[in-house]
Amino acid sequence: MFSVGGIFGSFSVGVFVNRFGRKKSMLMANSLAFISAALMGFSKLAASWEMLIIGRFVVGLYSGMSTGFVPMYVGEVSPTALRGALGTLHQLGIVTGILIAQVFGMESIMGNAELWPLLLGFTFIPAVVQCALFPFCPESPRYLLINRNEENKAKAALKKLRGGADVSADMQEMKEESRQMMREKKVTIPELFRSPLYRQPMIIAIMLQLSQQLSGINAVFYYSTAIFQKAGVSQPVYATIGAGVVNTAFTVVSLFVVERAGRRSLHLLGLIGMAASAVLMTVALALLEQMKWMSYLSIVAIFGFVAFFEIGPGPIPWFIVAELFSQGPRPSAMAVAGFCNWTANFIVGMGFQYVEAVTGPYVFVIFTVLLIFFFIFTYFKVPETKGRTFDEIAAGFRQSAATGAEKHPEELNSLGADSQL
Repeated sequence: MFSVGGIFGSFSVGVFVNRFGRKKSMLMANSLAFISAALMGFSKLAASWEMLIIGRFVVGLYSGMSTGFVPMYVGEVSPTALRGALGTLHQLGIVTGILIAQVFGMESIMGNAELWPLLLGFTFIPAVVQCALFPFCPESPRYLLINRNEENKAKAALKKLRGGADVSADMQEMKEESRQMMREKKVTIPELFRSPLYRQPMIIAIMLQLSQQLSGINAVFYYSTAIFQKAGVSQPVYATIGAGVVNTAFTVVSLFVVERAGRRSLHLLGLIGMAASAVLMTVALALLEQMKWMSYLSIVAIFGFVAFFEIGPGPIPWFIVAELFSQGPRPSAMAVAGFCNWTANFIVGMGFQYVEAVTGPYVFVIFTVLLIFFFIFTYFKVPETKGRTFDEIAAGFRQSAATGAEKHPEELNSLGADSQL
């Protein structure tokens, strides 16, 4: 039910941010966190499994909305040179939350028959923190200038974000994007697929979201304890927490290198590294009965799988969607991309156990094939966005649409976006 809620929540992102703005939308969404915390936290006291299920759906709505609101807001308030690093903080928040949940979910702490409702009710804590601190943050200057035509408020917000530094260059860039947007008609979700101007970045955005969820990462985390048990680990819960630590640590690594290496390079490295780890995992699990030491190899493979995920496919798809679109189509594009992400999440979560029952240790061969496919797609179709303004990125796609030619990513990297690891 969590993923189902995420599907509906993500698809409503465009409606909220266009009507209420980025800041108000995030604050309004916190009400769902309080509702879900109450439903899940008191479900045992009320002896109501219905409250638990509804609570999971509501917190899924909240999460689906947040995965659209947060990357969009962060992308719009960040300086171009730091947009990738600050965008990665969204993923760092997610993996830190996962790690905290894994630790507190241990049976010796709160994962037991007495305290599990309290654990589920803790979802209100981040919402309280955001409600207390976020009012001091400014609204997105791009939303104020381009969507609401409030130049003075946009300039004031930008000065607050930049610490009082000269913002004339940023204002000029936003004004240019605003003029370009005025020449375009309002972009609806169907228009994203009908118009050649938006079709290419929309396909890229969807494929990047699918590369995150169909990589197999959620299969590893949803069923990590069972996988470690099959690998012969005596205390699988600690190995699962270890994977969570690796998950968090390599997100921090990505945070520091994304602006140096570039989005495309890190995504390619992450995909091919995950594919190699999946092959290693398959070999280890298949030979486990013959060679018991393969259990150690399977643990290394899982940790490697998680590490490479957080180098690229984990953080990058969330914020690169906001980079691929100008202000007008961005909310609709984020809604479609988020919908695809959560739908794939639901499919993997529901289907993995049945596929694994049929294929056994060879289940990760399927993910290996998908990872190689996404690697090929990224290599040939995904442009580098590092160091480029939103308008420059959109201009590259406009040029591609105008010529009607399929361009290699290097042709779209004409603005100094080539990068080296």
